[in-house]
Amino acid sequence: MSNIEADVYLGLVHNPIYNKLDEIITTTVTNYDLHDISRAAKTYDIKKYYIINNLKSQQELVERVRDYWTGGRGADYVYNRHQAFSVLEIASELEEAKENIREETGKEPLLIATDAREYPNNISYKDMRKELQQIDRPFLIIYGTGYGLTKEMVADCDYVLYPIWGRGDFNHLSVRSAASIIMDRLLSDPWWEA
Repeated sequence: MSNIEADVYLGLVHNPIYNKLDEIITTTVTNYDLHDISRAAKTYDIKKYYIINNLKSQQELVERVRDYWTGGRGADYVYNRHQAFSVLEIASELEEAKENIREETGKEPLLIATDAREYPNNISYKDMRKELQQIDRPFLIIYGTGYGLTKEMVADCDYVLYPIWGRGDFNHLSVRSAASIIMDRLLSDPWWEA
């Protein structure tokens, strides 16, 4: 078991997001992001995983998928999927997710941005783990879809994690992969010390 006791939340941001032309857009929800990140979030004891999308049609899609796995035939067919989807929530914008966390915990959440780009104020995973251990506030880790979070959104965050680099110079992970890697780096047992 991990020694991280902080209340940690995730937000997968679909708007405002950059496209490959650096235009601000709203991206669509993917079924893989719902399933895979929900499963990882439940594994790492995430309090809630927010899909942040301002389009009503996308919110309805997320609700249908979530409801199928938490109360429909899917809940009977694959019970562990029911457990995974129990953390999934929907918010129209980041501020709504923050407000929900404030109502739930009575505290203002600290925002942790993730990005494939480097920033002057990046924090290491080791130092972020220390923050999670020492600060008595909830944390909301936000991930971008499309071509990433807007610079304004990143600037409004309390922390910006370093990008994930592998062995080579390729740096374009799926958000599902990035979310799992980041949760493991921040919330797992320190397996590297064993």
